[in-house]
Formats: sequence, C-alpha cells, structure tokens
Amino acid sequence: MLGLLPFVLAALAGTSSAQTTTYQAEDATLTGVTVGTSVAGFSGTGYIEGFDTAGDEIKFTVTSASQGLYDLKIIYNGPYGDKYTTVVLNGAGGGQVALPATTDWVTVSAGQVLLNAGSNTIQIQNNWGWYLIDAITLSPSVPRGPHQISTTPVNPAANSDAKALLKYLGSIYGKHILSGQQDQASLDWVETNVGKTPAIIGLDLMDYTDSRTSRGASSTDVDKAIAFAARGGIVTFCWHWGAPVGLYDTPEQRWWSGFYTAATDFNVATALADTTNANYTLIIHDIDTIAVQLKKLETAGVPVLFRPLHEAEGKWFWWGAQGPEPCKKLWNLVYDRLTNHHNIKNLLWVWNSVAADWYPGDATIDMVSADTYTQGDHGPISATYNALLDLVDDKKIIAATEIGSIMDPAQLQLYQADWVYFCIWSGDFISGGQWNSLDLLKSVYNTDYVLNLDEIQGWKNPTTSTTTSVRPTTTSSTTTRTTTPVVTTTTSRIVTTTASPRTSTTTTRSTTTSVRTTTTSSRTTTRSTTASATPTAVAGHWAQCGGINYNGPTACEAPWTCTVLNPYYYQCL
Repeated sequence: MLGLLPFVLAALAGTSSAQTTTYQAEDATLTGVTVGTSVAGFSGTGYIEGFDTAGDEIKFTVTSASQGLYDLKIIYNGPYGDKYTTVVLNGAGGGQVALPATTDWVTVSAGQVLLNAGSNTIQIQNNWGWYLIDAITLSPSVPRGPHQISTTPVNPAANSDAKALLKYLGSIYGKHILSGQQDQASLDWVETNVGKTPAIIGLDLMDYTDSRTSRGASSTDVDKAIAFAARGGIVTFCWHWGAPVGLYDTPEQRWWSGFYTAATDFNVATALADTTNANYTLIIHDIDTIAVQLKKLETAGVPVLFRPLHEAEGKWFWWGAQGPEPCKKLWNLVYDRLTNHHNIKNLLWVWNSVAADWYPGDATIDMVSADTYTQGDHGPISATYNALLDLVDDKKIIAATEIGSIMDPAQLQLYQADWVYFCIWSGDFISGGQWNSLDLLKSVYNTDYVLNLDEIQGWKNPTTSTTTSVRPTTTSSTTTRTTTPVVTTTTSRIVTTTASPRTSTTTTRSTTTSVRTTTTSSRTTTRSTTASATPTAVAGHWAQCGGINYNGPTACEAPWTCTVLNPYYYQCL
C-alpha cells in the first residue's frame, strides 16, 4: 500500500509566496499560440491566447527537489463561453479542466499533479478552445483527514438492503475502489478476457417507457440486474429517459435518440410549470412506468444505486436543456413520486453533476458522482473528485459512474482521489483496445486496491470488516477537515467462503445498443457496438470516426459514412 510523500517544492523558476509558486504563461514554451495584452487585468507581461487548433499548447517546466503532490490552479479569462482545457503532466495522459465563461481574470482548480524529483513538464493544451491563459500556480497539497461521510440513506423508510449497501460503500471508502462495468455483454467480455468479474454492473432503464416501447424497443436489464445480484454483485441503473413526447424522428434525429436535447422539442420547464398540462401528466406516467421495474428489483431484494437525470449540466439531454432550476425541480419530483407515492425503499440516490448551482441539495442525495471521458488519460481524475468533495463538504460518498479510460490505482491513492467505484462504459470503451489495453485492464483488476465480485461476497452481512485504511473514514456529522498526516496501514478484505458462480461466455458477442455521452466538450454519441476480444480496424455504425484529439479508426463499416458533426466529433452515419 502506498503512503503519501513529503511535499517540498524547490522551483528554479517562477514567483513564490507562502509555498505557492506562480508560473507566467508568457514565459513558457508556446506552440501555435501567441502572447496578448489587450485584455486588461493580467499579471506579468501578458497572457496567452489562441487555442483554436489541435496541437496548440503552453508547456511549463517545473523543477522539484523531491517527488510530491501539488495543487494546480489556472488563472484564465473566458470571454467566449464555457470551455474545457486539457492538462498533461510529463507528456502522459491528459485530464480535462472546465473553464466556465467569464470576462474577468479568475482562478480555477485544475486538480493535483504528482511531480517527480527533478524536471517536470505541465502542458495546457487546446481542448474546447478559445480562452486566455494568464498563469498557473502550484502549492503543496495538504493531506486530508478522515472523510466525514454519511452512511444513512436520505429516505427515512429505506429498507435493510439499501442501508446495507450504503454502509458497505462507506466501509471501503478511501480504502478500496470497486470495479464496475456498464452493460451485460461488456461485463461478459471482461470475465472472458480479463479473467475477473466486476463488482458492479451498470444497466439502463432506457427501454421501458412508452416513447420507446411504442416503437418496438424492449429491455431485459431488470432481469439481468436480479441475476447479477444473485451472484453477490452490486447494481447501478442510469435512465436515458426518452422524451415523453415531441420526438423529431427525422433521418438526422431518429426516435432512439430521443433523450438528446437536439432530438426533441420537449420543454421540461413548461412541462413542470403546472400540474394540469398534458406534458406534466406524461412525465408522471413515465415515472410510474419505471416504478414498476424498480418495485420488481425491491421485491427481489436488489438495492439499486439509482442515477437518473445524469450529466444534466451538460445540457445535451432534455432534462438539463432549460438550465438548473427546472432540472432540480424534476429531480425532486422523481424522488418524491418514487419515494413517497410508490413507497419504493431500495434506492440509493446518486446525483451526477458537478456544478454547485445544479445541486438539488443534501436532503435527496445519497451519493454524488461524475462521468468523465478522456482517451489516453489513466490518471485519478482528481480535479473532478476534488470539485465534488467541495460540493458536498465531504459529507457524501463519491463515485466515478462512467469513465472511458480505466484509472491507475497507484495514482488514485497518491492523489487521494477516493472514488468508491468506477464503471467503464460499454462496447469499444472496454473492448476496442483504443481506450484501454487488455494488459492494463488485467493489471488494474489484479491490484489489491481494486475489489472485484469474488472479493465482495457477503457484503450485506460481512463476517470480517475492512477497518484499516489508506485514509480513515468516519461517519461523524462534523464537517471540519484536519491536516493530520496520513498513516498507511495494512488493508483487509471481506473473506469469501465460496467462489462466485461464473457464467460461461464466448468471445463473440451480439450487437447491442449502448448510449454514450461525452463530457469533455458537450459532445454526445449513440452507438451500436460489438464487444469483441480484439480491436477492429474500422468503426461501426454510430461509432466515432474522427475529430480533434481522436486517435481511433477513421474508416466506417459499410454502408456507413464518416460524417462531421462538429470539429471534435465525427460519427459513422
């Protein structure tokens, strides 16, 4: 188990103040960008502008006396709207950082960087471009004290299954991370090719409501959830909620894309304006339809990590299209209808946006989470984790509910990014070889820090406890954090008495529909994927086939054509 290292920064360049070192962007190595001075208020002798072409970047060189973890912040101006940039440490990977729209020079957290002893490089690269960069700052990270999370469900009537699940997640939080995989076919691929079974299966309530079933859609995901729970696994459901009405169903926006803002004229704000209009009635009808499926799970003894209205702040789904207030109103309606009207007791409520103005409040949230997709970055996603930690003042457990690239467990521990579980998206994200190599997957799944299905058996009634930790976790209501140095201890796992049953699978999978949204720049895809054991040379129908920073196949399977949707995303249509 890795412990934290002493943090001593000995910068050979930059301006220091109280252990914070500032590096001016205009003094860095510039590629494809220029120094500007027309926007007043910058520090130093100028700022960097451009970031309009792939390859544009600023490269800072930082020298450290020893290996250590540092908080990285970016001083920027965003006069052209909400943007993202990519931060790359020492030429490897790359994590995205949101740059909200502003006409002032402001400072935003870019997470943490683990500097090596000696020379390091930090690159600020074009992602979703057109922003101004003034400088970056580095300061030694302060080790966190024990988490102050709650393990009591927000629903006072939560049943013993839901209570046991939240208690179990709290017991491992900061000590281990649970492996997770979206979609049964992709989970089967992991079993066959990685040789391990994820602890969590991710499923979708998408194909249960009328706007899809009336057009021939159907689903067995609830049955799959019950079967996986019978194996001792944990279940999470998202809900790609097709708009109840108003689907365009054109060649450009077919009905099966009806959860996208671009595919429907359904307006959630007007639908929720009163309780007598037809669209409000349709919303209630859809919630009631889903309640039937959730009741089946409750009856079967399956607690659910329930994640409706996901990625709302991106606005690419209709439930987020009208801004935070209607979305929060819809969240509260869904919670009230399922909890109080239908008396469903097996749900743990997982919120899935980072921005503070979108947060519905602690009273209806059991956990918070984020979905992140950056190809080639197997880092800890610490900027997003820390933002969620601040959002809930460390009172809620935090999960990486959708990822494209699997995270390096060693970095998770060093960066104190205590995601309680990860869930890799389905299809090519797990099996295509572009996002995750098979060797890397095997390495991560065999790490002590990662818990798989066979290692969580009996989690509802553990016979041994995971009481030692990398970072202690408490359930006190106190929210004050300490700066006590972290103590590294030996970890234990739940002891299993029998091996979990395995399902016989083959490496050939049938084509299944899976849905993917990308948070790096408000890009979305709907794709059919075939989970195969080896990478393919061409992209399938609905798959990505090009765009800025894309490194995958650029040819499409016949008869599909690679179509430019925007500079960042080309799709086989």
